[in-house]
Amino acid sequence: MSALYPLASLSQIENTPSKQHGMPEDLEEDLRAYGCKLIVQAGRLLHQKQVAVAAAQILFQRFWFVTSMKQFGVGDIAMGALYLASKLEECPIRMRDLINVYDALLQRSIHYSKADTEFKYHAMSYFGSTFYDIKDAVVVAEMQILKRLGFHVQVVLPYGTLVNYLRVLGLTNHEDACSKAWGYLNDALQTPVYALYQIPTIVSAAILLATRNLQIPLPSTPPNCWWELFDAAWEDIWSVCGYIMRLYRERDVSERRRVMGMLTKKEVRRWLEEHAAGNPTSH
Repeated sequence: MSALYPLASLSQIENTPSKQHGMPEDLEEDLRAYGCKLIVQAGRLLHQKQVAVAAAQILFQRFWFVTSMKQFGVGDIAMGALYLASKLEECPIRMRDLINVYDALLQRSIHYSKADTEFKYHAMSYFGSTFYDIKDAVVVAEMQILKRLGFHVQVVLPYGTLVNYLRVLGLTNHEDACSKAWGYLNDALQTPVYALYQIPTIVSAAILLATRNLQIPLPSTPPNCWWELFDAAWEDIWSVCGYIMRLYRERDVSERRRVMGMLTKKEVRRWLEEHAAGNPTSH
């Protein structure tokens, strides 16, 4: 683990806490991605800055390398991460606004996990228990993120590095390449890669995907491989590309509904119990 930019250890990567409790790797990846989508949606509704939204997703991803989804709800930790990151990036949001947005997103997810009919939001009563239950859950989530990450909440964002690398490679005149690489970096936030690899590797992967998609040639034959300029290893770059591309695989209706219906630890525990008989690793 780096003192400045903490990364997951090999043992944490090979056997995450959720995997130890019997959760399949693909389901954990999908739940991680959906939690990040909730952060992005909440950020847009709250008109939050991109730096805070990006930092929240990185903290969210790190959290699941030290804690199981059986212990804390994906939705609660997502909102706790956004609340914490907003403070860290000095653009705090009001708790009341976050609670209202989270309640709407939670209701919508539960609705679409059961039906495809039009969703209608039902505002909560401020005199009921829902508001205070959500408030308590977000506060607990924020404290647990700080505690379980050992207050290692430093986040390095990739955007400045991307601009520098594009200049070095002479790609700043290719507007499509710049926007695509930027988009891949944002999509990568929905994967664990920011908790697994250093920023130069992730940025190189985004550039690789963008240039290959647009068929822009770059020197890739040894000893003149462009990624070596940035001290990035090809195997690591290829691995990051794999994480990003898996985001785009087609999910059927049952898979999407399953993920949307597992935002709370209660639903995760129910799913694990139902599937425990066929999974010898669960305990």
